[in-house]
Amino acid sequence: MAELTIVLGIGAAVILLAVVAVRLSVRVGLPSLLLYLAIGVGLGEAGLGIQFDNAPLTQALGLAALVLILTEGGLTTRWSDVRPALGPGIALSIVAVGVSIGITATALHLIFDFNWRLAFLWGAVLAPTDAAAVFSVLRGIGVGKRLVGALELESGLNDAPCYIAVVLLASGSALEWTLPFVVGYELIAGALIGLVFGWFGGLALRRAALPATGLYPLATVAVCVAAFACGQLAHASGLLATYVAALMLGNSRLPHRADTLSFAEGFGWLAQIGLFVLLGLFSSPSRLLDAIVPGLVAAAVLTLLARPLSVLASAGPFRMPLREQGFLSWAGLRGAVPIVLALIPLTEGVDGARQLVDAVFVLVIVMTLVQGTTLQLLARRLGLTAGAESVELQVDAAPLDELGAELLQVRIPTGSKLHGVYLAELRLPTGATISLIARNGHGFTPGATTRLQEGDELLVVATAQARAAAERRIRAVDRAGRYARWRGETGN
Repeated sequence: MAELTIVLGIGAAVILLAVVAVRLSVRVGLPSLLLYLAIGVGLGEAGLGIQFDNAPLTQALGLAALVLILTEGGLTTRWSDVRPALGPGIALSIVAVGVSIGITATALHLIFDFNWRLAFLWGAVLAPTDAAAVFSVLRGIGVGKRLVGALELESGLNDAPCYIAVVLLASGSALEWTLPFVVGYELIAGALIGLVFGWFGGLALRRAALPATGLYPLATVAVCVAAFACGQLAHASGLLATYVAALMLGNSRLPHRADTLSFAEGFGWLAQIGLFVLLGLFSSPSRLLDAIVPGLVAAAVLTLLARPLSVLASAGPFRMPLREQGFLSWAGLRGAVPIVLALIPLTEGVDGARQLVDAVFVLVIVMTLVQGTTLQLLARRLGLTAGAESVELQVDAAPLDELGAELLQVRIPTGSKLHGVYLAELRLPTGATISLIARNGHGFTPGATTRLQEGDELLVVATAQARAAAERRIRAVDRAGRYARWRGETGN
């Protein structure tokens, strides 16, 4: 019992320290993952002296954390943001991965005289961008939706092909002509499994009458984790299934949507904190000194050669301006994913795997320091932060089962064209009405002459039949104003 008490106490202290570190990282402009790694290193052999060198356990826990991070990323990614970047995002997650692996492997083979299998293993480990780093850093920079959407899609989707490549290369089995078909099956089957879980999971959650509000977020996350498990059992890509399921659920009409996203965000932060602290604890500062040179060389090859050429091959066909391609090249953030992938060959006993893990650790630290702290400056210099889009209207819903109705909660964001619209001009469909408006901390029952304002919170009661039409009308007026119908805005 005493040991359990100590473990729980240390765990709570680490989480509180990590939460404080988030605020510190925002203030000084330093990516928070570096502070989490520092906490882990401080707990390890170079600090408090905790000895931890269990590679299989670290890999397993790291993979579990990645599942939760991908779940949070998919749930909080808006389809309206990624839809304009669907083509470039998919190309970055597939074409760019192949180009990056090939260029990195060739360069490291020539520089360090690695055998080809080991060189390609390095390339596959270093190819994926990191979902945790992208989701936490990019959304605060203020660049346009197309760039953010492309990078979010890339980071959410490229883990799957890289994971497959690392597993195949680390296994030591012969690379046969059927390999492209195996990879294709794993990716396609993983995506289909994610679609199935996302579709039926959303349908079940909308129809369920759970006894407590907190059960809806828990069930949503469980659906995404179940998609991963099903994908792995089907010998498909469980990571891809997780992200696709989360993306579908996050863009469906989930009950208690705001609570679900908040819960998923908290779970994502917990996974990030635990993952990076664990990786810091696993690292050995004494070994990292020997890995500085290969880590810096690999970082230079990846940043200055492989990433720009892979972006050019992926985004060039979509006629993206060179300044946007330059930003995409610099925004290829690396984080926990390459470290977790590097643990796979280590657990498989591949020769040179220990050096790979240490070098990747050095590479992640250097690239995060250099890229993560300069992205916002680069975006301003390239003129990519001007004219950022206004906040998308968010509609939260909760079922009123006994009445056969739903309660919609709408907050009017800054810049919305709902501002100044009279309630009578909103013209909600029959079966829907605004029952309450909360403004400046006070609630009141509106009338036909009430004018909506930015920052208002609306409570809309709608029958099940009128709910979709009511939401479309509110979104249409938010986008195009009181004359939305004349302007062809449907609110879809």
